[in-house]
Amino acid sequence: MSRTDEVVNGIKRMILEGQFKPGDRLPIEKDLAESLGVSRGSLREGMSALSILGIVNIRQGDGTYVTNLDAPQLLAPMGFVVDFQGQGDPRHIHTVRRLLECEAARLAATRMTDEALAQAGDLLAEAARMVGQSPQDHERILEIDIAFHRIIAVHAENPVLVGLIEAFAGRTVRGRLWRSLHEEGADRRTHDEHVAILKALAARDPDRARIRMANHLIGVEESLYGLPDDAEASTG
Repeated sequence: MSRTDEVVNGIKRMILEGQFKPGDRLPIEKDLAESLGVSRGSLREGMSALSILGIVNIRQGDGTYVTNLDAPQLLAPMGFVVDFQGQGDPRHIHTVRRLLECEAARLAATRMTDEALAQAGDLLAEAARMVGQSPQDHERILEIDIAFHRIIAVHAENPVLVGLIEAFAGRTVRGRLWRSLHEEGADRRTHDEHVAILKALAARDPDRARIRMANHLIGVEESLYGLPDDAEASTG
């Protein structure tokens, strides 16, 4: 194990043991290096690695702080793994996304607040006004799509699930925009499928919410498989 690894693992251990909590300022460099038994150079390298991992925030001239340690931030580096695996066959990314979001819809059906349902409804009402307009604001429609799915994910009340959904769904955004721009009727179908999902959520029906989400994402997957190579390559 390298000295840098010792720093990374040492700080992780201290956080897990409760010595440092989210938002805490770490000791000064000299003291922290001594407590970990490493040189100050190794400590700096380890802190840089921890910063990339989203575990610490290095503030120039102020010190180093433990981040809020929220799951989406900690899972963000996983995006590279998703990108790397998706290079050979992007269907793997879409399949995992579907599995995650279907489970999120199932969980959210019994956990979404009335306020969250109203927010989702407002988004779809805005989308309904925009679909079919000419010229059509495809980017705003996609923003609504992303926000709608995010509301559902958040109300699954599982931060790890939210982080994973963000990592996978975020890799399909450009492909979804390409579909909106080039596939006739795609925005209308997407909107109608979102409405069906929302109705299932409002009915507090977990199985129907999961099925409606599955139907929606299978349609998205099938459409994206037909993208030209240059569009599919830019789905990151």
